[in-house]
Amino acid sequence: MTEQVLVERRDNVLLITMNRPDARNAMTLAMSERIAAAVDELDSDDTLSAAVLTGGASAFCAGMDLKGFLRGEKPSVPGRGFGGITQRPPVKPLIASVEGWALAGGFELVLACDLVVAAETARFGLPETKRGLVAAAGGLFRLRERVPANVALELILTGDPIDASRLHRFGLVNRLTETGAALREALELAQAIAANGPLAVAASKRVFAEAPDWARDERFERQAPITGPISATNDAREGAAAFAEKRRPEWTRS
Repeated sequence: MTEQVLVERRDNVLLITMNRPDARNAMTLAMSERIAAAVDELDSDDTLSAAVLTGGASAFCAGMDLKGFLRGEKPSVPGRGFGGITQRPPVKPLIASVEGWALAGGFELVLACDLVVAAETARFGLPETKRGLVAAAGGLFRLRERVPANVALELILTGDPIDASRLHRFGLVNRLTETGAALREALELAQAIAANGPLAVAASKRVFAEAPDWARDERFERQAPITGPISATNDAREGAAAFAEKRRPEWTRS
């Protein structure tokens, strides 16, 4: 049987590929569990710095496998959510590479990622209301954080799709590519992140994620325990030395 999720290393980037092209990568429980295991590997392996999640050349993910749903299967991992990441994304950066459709839970997977690279022909949508369901895998609150609230509400209530170029104008899509080039661009973006100090990247992502919950007058106090220790690390000294010596830094995560 063909593996439903393929996982491979590209240097210090983990590539996670949903692999049910005949079903537009509709999510199964087995796929969710494999993706969850892959992001656990990402976060626990010091030789990995970032990951790319893709559905291949034809589609990103059409959401939940409705045939499995009718059999009583829910493609959600306890404590992790739909696709193994919507409730608890990885600590390290995760980039979505989107070709074709990203629908329902598939769009919610995109919204759980930190950055998005999409082909100009990619299409996104939360059509749950058309099926008598709700976008309960994070779409109802994450979408309004990434696009204007009135646009998010229109997408949620009508269930109609939106194209990648419009989401790029709103800022949800970081990089827009020609058809077939999303994965190459996403891997280049991941490598640009992976070239940086891993401790600094982790601390920066953590502050970025947590700061919206901090009171405005507490922000510097709250970030200090996270960012302060970074300047005393060997990596911080290595970064400064590499800059002065005009060479690539050699990070030790210490």
